Amino acid sequence: MAKTAKAKRDPVNGEVMLVVITGHSGAGKSEAIAAFEDGGYFCVDNLPPRMIDSLGELFRHEGSGVERAAVVSDVRGGEYFDDLIQVMDDLGDGGLKPTVLFLEADEETLLDRYKETRRRHPLAPEGRIVDGIRAERALLAPLRERADVVMDTSDLTGGELRRRISEEMLGREEGGKLALTLLTFGFKNGPPRDADLTLDVRFLPNPHYDDELRPLTGMDEEVRAYVESGTQAGEFYGRLLPLLEFLVPAYVTEGKSHLTIAVGCTGGRHRSVTVADRIRRDLAAREDVVVRVKHRDVELDG
Repeated sequence: MAKTAKAKRDPVNGEVMLVVITGHSGAGKSEAIAAFEDGGYFCVDNLPPRMIDSLGELFRHEGSGVERAAVVSDVRGGEYFDDLIQVMDDLGDGGLKPTVLFLEADEETLLDRYKETRRRHPLAPEGRIVDGIRAERALLAPLRERADVVMDTSDLTGGELRRRISEEMLGREEGGKLALTLLTFGFKNGPPRDADLTLDVRFLPNPHYDDELRPLTGMDEEVRAYVESGTQAGEFYGRLLPLLEFLVPAYVTEGKSHLTIAVGCTGGRHRSVTVADRIRRDLAAREDVVVRVKHRDVELDG
């Protein structure tokens, strides 16, 4: 039966201080470290065990700024992996006892995942994947017994694993929420590179051609009323807002933690700002999303 002991937490803020993520290749270690990174942890993947001891020094160095860290250490470390248990003992003797998260999955699931990715198993680079899986399971058995938290990911998607870690180990109320950024911009200044979705709202009435409205922005009521006059804005919102109501929970279910929606008009001062604010107000009441708005070009000359 898998051990599921509670993760050891910092008595001051209730959060895990140092987490060592290990376990079977293909069991989801990349997803796990992403969950800790989203939780504000300093993260390092594929760290040889002896270097974990050096990482522990950062906690003791007053000016390092590192208060929480998560590392992945597994059989990719080769001969150094045998040192992992000893390193953890040394850290514990020094007053910094790491929490070990061990991820596992059944043989059939691991085989299916390797077939999907077409990657080689680290313990069977030239041989049968199943032989590598079995060799790794035997090699990791002592470490599994030492683990503080064991998670079987056989029936979990990547998103479900991240949510489980967020809820069970990070203890954050915002676990599972989507961080949604509404980024307004002007096409004449170039589109943003970090957008997941881009909306072009240049078909809406343009306040730039009104001398009284030109100095204002989409945050002013007069501009908002102008942009949303007529039927186009209403029809647009009638299609857009239900789409977002569908997409947001779908992204949350998939485990996506960040989403950037770019809203663009010609200059990035009027129409895009108006639409972004409408989206913000529409999504504000949702409990599964945290919305922030960033106006990239609103301060530029119109």
